[in-house]
Amino acid sequence: MSPSSSAQASVVLPAHLHARPAGKLAQSAARFTATIHIGHNGRTVNPTGVLALMSLGATAGTTVTITADGPDAQAAVDTLAEILTTAE
Repeated sequence: MSPSSSAQASVVLPAHLHARPAGKLAQSAARFTATIHIGHNGRTVNPTGVLALMSLGATAGTTVTITADGPDAQAAVDTLAEILTTAE
């Protein structure tokens, strides 16, 4: 059994979490073995679903929290945070 780790990051969105960035997040999240969640305003979703991400209603200037548990948790959080901070 490989060691497990946890990671978390909070990101202030530069743009609304609409279809294009949600699609990029979903594709990237699916590549990791870690269990990943993105939370906003009291709700948490699995980021591998575009519609789930869009249902968070996260808009420019709001903060989302990325959490991950698993062997590649830190890489997952870092990658998704990068996508969110460069969203247009």
